[in-house]
Amino acid sequence: MDLRAELLKSIWYAFTALDVEKSGKVSKSQLKVLSHNLYTVLCIPHDPVALEEHFRDDDDGPVSSQGYMPYLNKYILDKVEEGAFVKENFDELCWTLTAKKNYKPDRNGNSIVSHQDAFKLWCLFNFLSEDKYPLVMVPDEVEYLLKKICTAMNVELNSCELDDYLSQEPQGQGGLTVWQFLDMVNSGRFLRGIEQEAVSMAVEEVYQEVIEDVLKQARSPHVLGHKPPPAPQPGVDPRVSRAQGYLWKKGQLRRNWSERWFTLKPSVLSYYMSEERKEKKGSITLDKHCCVEVLPDRDGKRCMFCVKTASRTYEMSASDTRQRQEWTLAIQTAIRLQAEGKKSLHKDLKQKRREQREQREQRKAAKEEETQRLKQLQEEKERKLQELELLKEAQRQAEILLQEEEQRRRQQHEEMQRTLEIQLREAEQARASMQAEMVLKEAEAERQRKRILELEEMQERLQEALQQEVKARQDEESVRYAQARLLAEEEEKLKQLMKLKEEQEEYIIKTQREKQVLKQEMENKNKCLEEAQKQLEEVRVNRQRVDQDVMAAQRKLRQASTNVKHWNVQMNRLMHPIGPGEKRTNASGGGFAGYQPLLSQRGSSFK
Repeated sequence: MDLRAELLKSIWYAFTALDVEKSGKVSKSQLKVLSHNLYTVLCIPHDPVALEEHFRDDDDGPVSSQGYMPYLNKYILDKVEEGAFVKENFDELCWTLTAKKNYKPDRNGNSIVSHQDAFKLWCLFNFLSEDKYPLVMVPDEVEYLLKKICTAMNVELNSCELDDYLSQEPQGQGGLTVWQFLDMVNSGRFLRGIEQEAVSMAVEEVYQEVIEDVLKQARSPHVLGHKPPPAPQPGVDPRVSRAQGYLWKKGQLRRNWSERWFTLKPSVLSYYMSEERKEKKGSITLDKHCCVEVLPDRDGKRCMFCVKTASRTYEMSASDTRQRQEWTLAIQTAIRLQAEGKKSLHKDLKQKRREQREQREQRKAAKEEETQRLKQLQEEKERKLQELELLKEAQRQAEILLQEEEQRRRQQHEEMQRTLEIQLREAEQARASMQAEMVLKEAEAERQRKRILELEEMQERLQEALQQEVKARQDEESVRYAQARLLAEEEEKLKQLMKLKEEQEEYIIKTQREKQVLKQEMENKNKCLEEAQKQLEEVRVNRQRVDQDVMAAQRKLRQASTNVKHWNVQMNRLMHPIGPGEKRTNASGGGFAGYQPLLSQRGSSFK
């Protein structure tokens, strides 16, 4: 299962949780908030422009899962980088959205698992569920997960009771949904008498092993129960499952031994100060070039082994031989996974279990097909035997019928021979009688020929009379047709005449109406003409009055011009008095010429 498929499973739960009306569609505002949160938990750079553009408000309404997938693939899943984000935070976001709507624990507080354990079981369910939507977990995987949890608590799962429960529980798509699985676990049917703390520890251990790919971690003694460990699960080496106590590790610089809490994943072996894993002291990176070896006891330490890498050799000590064997096998398994290019043991085991189920189903289908084919062959054999019996019976019946037919043909042949002899004698007698009748027939034939000639002549005459009658009838028909045509034309002309008469009456009425309208218009025009004539007379009178006023004004203007000229002469005389010894004409002419502009200005002002 690749990272995209794992993320899509959790996002599918978040999407369906937002689908309140169960219509397969979610509003754009909710998808916008969901996408923003996915950006955050997946540590992807936010693209607010693309987010607003894709989820802008328009008239398209809610968006289906198929409509959301292009944006989800392009802007979110294609940008996700494995290891760049904390997957647990991503799962918690999707779990919070879907659990609020779908997860309904016991309100009285009698649930076997806590809310946090339910979240981890939900993650385990997603990991083990089929890659088909809606997500379900097949009964084999349900049994596998419950066995893992029971094994972590050192109790044995009652497989018969589980089979009875699964047979009674309605299963959709061939398995249980996550909510049916959580209800089954909370019912306490398979975990009777076990404390909630023990269940929580077991769920945590299985979660770390399956989800966080912890192949091996030392378990503190108080986690184990008092019962002996159950039988190993199919597909998992029993030596890769359990250990007790801490491991001792030899330091590199001070070369002292320290007790550390070890956790093994497919690519790294980490060690911490304590089982709380709050203070990490270091890690050993594993690859295909690493190896693990058993060491002899020394330095007061027993059950020693070492892990060799390209740069360093790490020495460790287990509490007993069994724990050393389990750890060496687990580390060798991790190195093998690295050499094979596999990132997760449980993904590989899940794929192998799926292939085994498919092979079982194929074998079952082949067996059923073989059984069906054998059944068909048996039916075909029985049918052919029945057909063979029918053929034998038909052959016996045919032989009997053939014998009867042969006997009947012989009897018919004998009867036919006797009949032919009798007919031959009768034919001889008939021949003699026929010769006598021939003579009589020839005479009768002669008479008939004469009668035929007479009838032929009569037929010719009758045909001529018939042709004449036919011609007369045709002439009569043509005359009747012409008469009918004339009557039709006369009727058509009558209709046209009536139509013309109606049109003439309508035209007369229309003409009278138009005449009245024209008469009314003429009266109106006459009135307007009289008013216009009156106005014209008034205009003429006004024009005469204006002409008189103009003439009076012209007279006044001429009088004013005469006065101006007179005053100009007087002014010139006053402005240029006659001096002694000067001629009057020169003085007058010079004074008038010198002060002409001033007089012109005063004359214009006077006007």
